[in-house]
Amino acid sequence: MPLTRDADIARLLRETRTIALVGASDRPERAAHEVMAVLLDHGYHVIPVNPLLAGQTILGQAVVARLADIAEPIDLVDVFRRSEFVADVVDEAIAAGARAVWTQLGVIDTAAAARAEATGLQVVMDRCPKIELRRLGLPRIN
Repeated sequence: MPLTRDADIARLLRETRTIALVGASDRPERAAHEVMAVLLDHGYHVIPVNPLLAGQTILGQAVVARLADIAEPIDLVDVFRRSEFVADVVDEAIAAGARAVWTQLGVIDTAAAARAEATGLQVVMDRCPKIELRRLGLPRIN
């Protein structure tokens, strides 16, 4: 069952340090770009993931093509892809040893969420971390 209680979501955000942002965008008008900027400002280490932009930088962060290209532990995979792509991202997150998967507003795949949870990943679905950080009043991490 995806996390829905404020206390659980707040705990996940407090314990997270490294976020892989799948579907990262170099276009400032896109939600993925804005959310990445907020996460960076909040103190998170954000690794943008987008195969079309791999090798470039977004907001000063090097873009990788896929989760398997990340050579450090991933606390949270933030998914900015349509619902039909979530299953593949979840499979990559499981293979990469991520601790949690978070899908953005309107992005729902209950079967993929159940598969992630069955392998021990925490799941937040159909929410935005930018909104949750502000709504829960969470301080900047160090």
